[in-house]
Amino acid sequence: MPTVNVGRDRLYEALQQHYSEEEFDELCFDFGIELDDVTTEKAIIRKEKHLQEDTLEDEEIIYKIEVPANRYDLLCLEGLARALRIFTGKQGSPTFSLSSSAIQKMYVQPETALIRPYVVCAILRGITFNQARYNSFIDLQDRLHQNLCRKRTLVAIGTHDLGTLEGPFTYEALPPSEIKFVPLKQRMEFTAEELMDFYKSDLKLKKYLHIIESSPVFPVLYDSKRTVLSLPPIINGAHSAITLQTKDVLIECTATDLTKAKIVLNTLVTMFSEYCEKKFEVEPVEVISSDGNATIYPDLHVRSLEVDLAYINGYIGVSLQSKQVIDLLNRMQLPSEATIGSNGKSKIKALIPPTRSDVLHPCDVVEDVAIAYGYNNILKTLPRSLTQGKQQPLNHFSDLLRSEIAMAGFTEVLTWILGSEAENFWLLNRKHKEHTGVIVGNPRGSDFEVNRVRASLLPGLLKTMGHNKDSPRPVKLFEVSDVVLLDNTKDVGAANERHLAALYCNTTSGFEVIHGLVDRIMEVVGISNAAVGDTKGYYIAPSNEPEFFKGRQANIILNGSCIGSFGIIHPQVLANFDILDPCSVVELNIEPFL
Repeated sequence: MPTVNVGRDRLYEALQQHYSEEEFDELCFDFGIELDDVTTEKAIIRKEKHLQEDTLEDEEIIYKIEVPANRYDLLCLEGLARALRIFTGKQGSPTFSLSSSAIQKMYVQPETALIRPYVVCAILRGITFNQARYNSFIDLQDRLHQNLCRKRTLVAIGTHDLGTLEGPFTYEALPPSEIKFVPLKQRMEFTAEELMDFYKSDLKLKKYLHIIESSPVFPVLYDSKRTVLSLPPIINGAHSAITLQTKDVLIECTATDLTKAKIVLNTLVTMFSEYCEKKFEVEPVEVISSDGNATIYPDLHVRSLEVDLAYINGYIGVSLQSKQVIDLLNRMQLPSEATIGSNGKSKIKALIPPTRSDVLHPCDVVEDVAIAYGYNNILKTLPRSLTQGKQQPLNHFSDLLRSEIAMAGFTEVLTWILGSEAENFWLLNRKHKEHTGVIVGNPRGSDFEVNRVRASLLPGLLKTMGHNKDSPRPVKLFEVSDVVLLDNTKDVGAANERHLAALYCNTTSGFEVIHGLVDRIMEVVGISNAAVGDTKGYYIAPSNEPEFFKGRQANIILNGSCIGSFGIIHPQVLANFDILDPCSVVELNIEPFL
């Protein structure tokens, strides 16, 4: 969970109350956050630099507070103090509004679609900064960049002194050699191309260069006088840098994910609009896309979510009345009212402000009710309609099957569910098919570069054998695990299927060993042998799978349907997996046995 460092004295001032350390720790627990550590700023620096402890009495006390990863409104002192004040009943939930003054415009050029297609903007008018507020404003941007923005890959935030700029603004994408400006904290003008080299030695900024440096065009924002506001996601321009004297702040968020960009913008303006001349009022900006469509940002509308009162009580295990639930939700910044559904049942209509992007489902409302009610106040009971847990039939059957195969002398292995395209296709002599298998969109490492989820257990067994080719012969391996197959009837487009695969490797092929294992499996499951063509029982029929020797393979037919195949592995496949001795393998779907 993210950790927010806040000064104790400033926090207590914002909370309008002083607490002992134990009292504040208890308040954090009641609200669902945690006081992780009590330290000082100098102590933090000393710890980072491994210096000797010499704490001074006049050092500011720092509270390190852990907050939930989805509560972006708690990532700064302003949001944290506001939430605790509302929780303790010192204030009600604020109402955010958009000003009706003349709207600035941001024009988006079509080339931005090549690199970072989205931009959202807002203006904080008449804001008053002091050093502490300014630092908190910058810290919130840093925390959002590391958290929700995924290190600026999804969203990059730019903040500018609007008094130094003149609208309308444009968001463009240009070749790096055509972009020239003085970057933040510098005095010399650079081209964007030169900045890529300049910042390679910068410990903070070099980790963001990879996001755009290989692109033929870089994103850039200009005002009407062609003054560069920023080169996202790397650096802002020095011309529009905000200071303690800044009164009007332009916030722009460029992004590859529009939804997250809107959440980031909402978080910034709702947290710091309390310092504006007109409290909690935000000036919108009209963003005009390359196709002429205009959208007003930020979107500060209040969503609503209706939840059955019985649903809330049932999942928490309490018996609360509507008024009690409403009072609890008001403490969690979710103003609510009681309603009656079309079925005559009591409902709670929760109003979700723009600060609570984490509330997506009725269960989120239930969680907030439980937090405000107090988990320690909930009586411990057995879950409703539950007396005793039991194993799923498929898992129970799989365990029984594992025992039988182990007693036949096979050793169980557990292999990766992800694999490369070569392992799933070329190394098995199988042809690649675009519609075959599930693809992972963002593979983690080079071993899984093709992002394929296995549709067969065979590659895993062969890889295991290849890595253990010096083991004494015979080698007998098996695995009972899931594969994943495309399935248009499922809401996620894919479904798991439980397979059994077994491998026998020796100086001879051992085809008869694998055939005997198939017969043994059928015997213990209670399925009798049948004549070819029968729709009851099982039989084997010729097959033509590319990973097996021709004429040395067979399909397993159960009740008229093929559930798997077995055979002697083709020599080319053995060579592909660096296996020196012949192998026989069986793989079948065990779900039809249930």
